[in-house]
Amino acid sequence: MNDLWELLVSFTRVGAFGFGGGPSMIPLIQAEVVELRGWLSRDAFLDAFAFGNALPGPIATKLAGYVGFQVAGAAGAVVGLIGVTAPTILAMVALAGAYARYRDTPFVQRFVAGVRPVVVALLALVVWDFAPTALAVAPVWWANLPLWAIALAATWSSLRYDTHPALLIVVGGMLGQLLSP
Repeated sequence: MNDLWELLVSFTRVGAFGFGGGPSMIPLIQAEVVELRGWLSRDAFLDAFAFGNALPGPIATKLAGYVGFQVAGAAGAVVGLIGVTAPTILAMVALAGAYARYRDTPFVQRFVAGVRPVVVALLALVVWDFAPTALAVAPVWWANLPLWAIALAATWSSLRYDTHPALLIVVGGMLGQLLSP
């Protein structure tokens, strides 16, 4: 029962403070799951994050379900999903009318403008934090060049051609099979 309560508290915090949606929640989930609770190692979290991105749907809910299942089985998965989604659902119901009415006011526009760069910074932090593990699996740096090439090609393709993320994930997985050390 204690595990279920801790899952609920952790993922409710993520759901309540994860402004900007799934990607901005990743650092919060990592802080709860890896640093605070120790439910997953950094490498296990990165693996879950990578695998979750290869599946459809929001990453925050996939991670909540996965971590919940790892900690407390099916009941843990349900509790994790409730924790991460309930705050957003309640906030949207409570604030939807107010936002629709006041979204054009200077106060709300400035508030949202201030939140956007924070979301970008949180995403950059995730990239900065994951890059050494994701791109350095071999003992010598030059053996990792194929992984760096995959990352750069995916970035270029996304920026230049607006390539769909699902295609990038599938092609990256296939290239990883061919090129990884």
